[in-house]
Amino acid sequence: MQRYQILWADDEIDLLKPYILFLTNKGYDVTPVNSGADALDKCAEGNFDVVFLDENMPGMTGLETLAQIKATQPNLPVVMITKSEEEHIMEEAIGSKIADYLIKPLNPNQILLSVKKILDNKRLVDEKTNLGYQQDFRNLSMAYNERIDHDEWVDIYKKLVFWELEIDQTQNKSMAEVLGMQKGEANHNFVKFIRENYEDWLNDPNSDKPVLSHQLMRKKVFPLVKPDEPLFFLLIDNLRYDQWKVIEPLIRDYFNVEEESAYYAILPTTTAFARNAIFSGLLPSEMEKHHPDLWVNDDNDEEGRNNNEEEFLQRQIAKNRLTMKTSYHKIITNTQGKSLVDNFNNLLATPLNVVVYNFVDMLSHARTDMAMIRELAPDESAYRSITRSWLEHSPLMDFLRKVAEKRARLIITTDHGTIWVKKPFKIIGDKATNTNLRYKQGKNLGFDQSDDVLVVRKPERYFLPKLNVSTAYVFTTADNFFAYPNNYNYYVNYYKDTFQHGGVSLEEMIIPFVYLTAK
Repeated sequence: MQRYQILWADDEIDLLKPYILFLTNKGYDVTPVNSGADALDKCAEGNFDVVFLDENMPGMTGLETLAQIKATQPNLPVVMITKSEEEHIMEEAIGSKIADYLIKPLNPNQILLSVKKILDNKRLVDEKTNLGYQQDFRNLSMAYNERIDHDEWVDIYKKLVFWELEIDQTQNKSMAEVLGMQKGEANHNFVKFIRENYEDWLNDPNSDKPVLSHQLMRKKVFPLVKPDEPLFFLLIDNLRYDQWKVIEPLIRDYFNVEEESAYYAILPTTTAFARNAIFSGLLPSEMEKHHPDLWVNDDNDEEGRNNNEEEFLQRQIAKNRLTMKTSYHKIITNTQGKSLVDNFNNLLATPLNVVVYNFVDMLSHARTDMAMIRELAPDESAYRSITRSWLEHSPLMDFLRKVAEKRARLIITTDHGTIWVKKPFKIIGDKATNTNLRYKQGKNLGFDQSDDVLVVRKPERYFLPKLNVSTAYVFTTADNFFAYPNNYNYYVNYYKDTFQHGGVSLEEMIIPFVYLTAK
């Protein structure tokens, strides 16, 4: 086991011999010195894992010594020890990024706790995390192997994401492979659940159903709109629940989370279908029937199919006999994001402000098409990290700060998630077949029957448009993706380990809805 090196500077160091002996017996090597100057000399001569500094030393004070240590070794943990409880000393020490602050008289266990918190923290957290997941593994497996409802599936998915993020913080990630296998098994059972229940959700008014895309505005958003208090509805395209959890700490610096729930994206889980459903309040075949001037049938022109969201929203408001002033902003470029921030004050008199941010969707596409992005985000952990880094340095963060400063209310949500695809599934289609890798629609689709796909022979039961009388829809499930037999190996190598959406999985269908108020 590693023996850590501790440097302890105190002008009364001889009186601390019992404490030094205590730490030595616990497996730590302690180097004692009598002054701040000696501490600096020792730091220059050797490597230490932590420094204990008495604040009130003659000559160079503890705070002065701290400043010089941080100037040359900014990452060296320093524990400030003092008799004083004066607030300004605490604030100056904390502002200098100390690792801990102890007040005399000391006791041995207080010192040991501080050392363990600094030096053994990662090991202890790793052990606790791995043990916790091992204990919860059986509970999760039992839960998703039983007949459970849509709310319980949300709870299971949230728990899996919780452990995924916890294990991601461990050093050796020894339980990551086990968790990955468990997520795969959970997804397999979730597909069965969707196969058995989704059609009833759409057709049986008495079925126990979750909030779906086309119900989101009516059930979750419109009731929160007030004529004299602006509400900002922020839809970040393609934002998975795990991505929300990694950006949540940034948001919580400025907002209180009043509600964190989830809703279910409709099929196909794509921007063209799911997001239009949000703003129209209708399912796809209903949009085609009632708004033929707004619905675009070109299934390969996904961005072009979302050019009418603002008009869809206005018609939904009118259909619900509501009178509310709204604004709508689609942000695709950094310049558009900065413009939104610059014009923020003009939005404060508007009861409902809708902002659609497309970055995460563009990131997933860029990761597929650009080798450099794929290198930067080789796995889901890195993909989450890029999402957080983007938000932290984006105009959107500036926009959120403005919302908080004006004490306005905020909703953060999305239209669908994505899944990291790994396994190809062969399918044959004609020239009219759409290009999406997670679902196909057409009249001449050729594939082997399998539990890896959800086949919809009667699109009208799923409220999906039929381009032809014999049109069928086929959805991939879990981590599969469609591949054509011609150029099969090239196709598989290009799209394997990319993030795709459109099919049936926990990651694509169970997505966050968060209501926040300013701190």
